[in-house]
Amino acid sequence: MTTLITGASGFVGSAVLLRLLAARHDVRVLTRAGSDVRHLRGLPVESVTGDLTEPASFEKALAGCEALFHVAADYRLWVPDPKIMYATNVEGTAALMRAALKAGVRRIVYTSSVATLGIDPHRDQSDEATPVHLDDMIGPYKRSKFLAEQEVLRAVREAGLPAVIVNPSTPIGPRDRKPTPTGRIVLDMARGRIPAYVDTGLNIVHVDDVAEGHWLAFEHGQVGQRYVLGSEDLSLKEILTRIASLTGQTPPRIRLPHNLLLPLAYGAETWVRLRGHGRPIVTVDELRMSRKRMFFSSDKARRDLHYRPRPAQAALVDAVDWFKQQHYL
Repeated sequence: MTTLITGASGFVGSAVLLRLLAARHDVRVLTRAGSDVRHLRGLPVESVTGDLTEPASFEKALAGCEALFHVAADYRLWVPDPKIMYATNVEGTAALMRAALKAGVRRIVYTSSVATLGIDPHRDQSDEATPVHLDDMIGPYKRSKFLAEQEVLRAVREAGLPAVIVNPSTPIGPRDRKPTPTGRIVLDMARGRIPAYVDTGLNIVHVDDVAEGHWLAFEHGQVGQRYVLGSEDLSLKEILTRIASLTGQTPPRIRLPHNLLLPLAYGAETWVRLRGHGRPIVTVDELRMSRKRMFFSSDKARRDLHYRPRPAQAALVDAVDWFKQQHYL
């Protein structure tokens, strides 16, 4: 089976790519010109140059493909120009789904995010059925992923798009080259650069379990359904403490109120805009998001897909070990 994967040069995408190769798919990857594709060297994949903002590149990439894993996305929690993010995440996804229908692709797995799901303040965990609206989305990343997911669901309803949606929580693990925003937290704590924390929480999952969840969704998922791919809920303090214990650092003991950090976030964003480059040390959207604990249930994926993720500790151990091996520390 010939399968196209987008985002294979990224963190989650590279894990999904390895899972597809293990399943003996003939894999074609869509990569942007100038992307860092060193990890693709030596792998039995066909590479096609293209971009989610260039729909004309989709026809060649999809030619002869029976399956599509659309993993690529602009994953940044701060961007100076949100229009670029919307063009990639929303318009690019919609155009790719139209192209997949035209090409006769028979099975699609679309990588969304728990960022698109609702947060129920009256429950310990949220899930695929928690009510949510666009107005609940904080920042351009969440809004763009929410709108992109809606485009996929609309194509399922109106055009018969054969797509299954997966919603990874917070992936951690090896091959986080950039690193991702979450990977930066791991790296900064491993370097002893996080002296304090805010009261929030995340659902941590090993990136290879997320890749396995993609495969299980491909094999067993129901078209038009969403499946949370997570593992274990942890407070940010507990996450940082575990990373500190793995790296010999002192865990942060000071809890900072969100409101105390807001002036710093506004000032950091203003400074970066004036400089014209870089990234704020903390952003307003990050603080607004951290007011809610991102705790999620993967019971639906466990039940319907036979998804069995490992504990969060394994993800943290593998992430720290990989950063050490690659000389980030």
